[in-house]
Amino acid sequence: MTQQKKILAFIATGIALLVLPLLLQTFGNAWVRIADVALLYVLLSLGLNIVVGYAGLLDLGYVAFFAIGAYMYGLLSSPQLTESFEFIAAAFPNGLHQPLWVIIPAGAGLAGLFGVLLGAPTLRLRGDYLAIVTLGFGEIIRVFLNNLDAPINITNGPKGINQIDSLHFFGLDLGKKIVVGGIELASVSLYYYLFLALVLVSIVICHRLELSRVGRAWMAIREDEIAAKAMGINTRNMKLLAFGMGATFGGVSGVMFGAFQGFISPESFTLMESVMIVAMVVLGGVGHLPGVILGAVLLSALPEVLRYVAGPLQAFTGGRLDASILRQLLIALAMITIMLSRPRGLWPSPEHGKSLQTAKS
Repeated sequence: MTQQKKILAFIATGIALLVLPLLLQTFGNAWVRIADVALLYVLLSLGLNIVVGYAGLLDLGYVAFFAIGAYMYGLLSSPQLTESFEFIAAAFPNGLHQPLWVIIPAGAGLAGLFGVLLGAPTLRLRGDYLAIVTLGFGEIIRVFLNNLDAPINITNGPKGINQIDSLHFFGLDLGKKIVVGGIELASVSLYYYLFLALVLVSIVICHRLELSRVGRAWMAIREDEIAAKAMGINTRNMKLLAFGMGATFGGVSGVMFGAFQGFISPESFTLMESVMIVAMVVLGGVGHLPGVILGAVLLSALPEVLRYVAGPLQAFTGGRLDASILRQLLIALAMITIMLSRPRGLWPSPEHGKSLQTAKS
């Protein structure tokens, strides 16, 4: 493809992404909401791709950083802390409603710190052992949030945190619809454009990281850690940086999720969420940004689309099959079919695994 055709393709894609929520609004805001959730999963997958795709570190507890960001936003943008602590209520008589410019760095920074804390004791672990430790970390965070309602109520336990503020910046409230040029933009459409902007910024950051010396060091560790260490790469610092950078993306995604939902609870951050995010990265193509984006969009939108397939199938069987179970079965069959036909992913990196192919030949 020539440079001119690439530019035209990017322009056409950009116009399509800008027009998409306006078209989906005509079918109902539920479809725009599906697009919003898909963009959030793209953001999460891009962060996990740094850890799994670039550095080759299997992380099954990534949803913990998502939860940390969400609870950071929930605590700083709701009455939860002012109701539990009198000194906070006295300091903030109008409620603890912190601006976005405070919460995003706080959520990203705290998630990044926890990412480094997770990475530090697991530096010598690889493969299955690393996966088990990260899985345990994700479950520890979820259980911790679920039980942090006694003796002092901080997270409100399994009941979750509600009355969370919508996002505000530059006098714009994303929780309310606006009219621009005679076109009505619903709240979900405003969040779509914000998430799209964050995804584009994240893609640029990930692409620049991939081409940088840090990215090449991560890939060297992924291919052969012993050889990378022999070449003078500080594998310890590089691994910690990968965990921290990936966790930062998860923290920002969590902040956006908390604002978008207006309610958070530990049930939103189960092990299944971590598994789904890993599946998005692997299904799309490990270490390849277009593939990761494709995998995230497909796996986040597929369950919603299959609702319209599972219903008629349930009716066809006379109601003997539960629609939700049938939907999960269809998702699993689709994933198995794709991985059998495309073992390296739907859109794999042309470079990743090339050394293995050369060795086989």
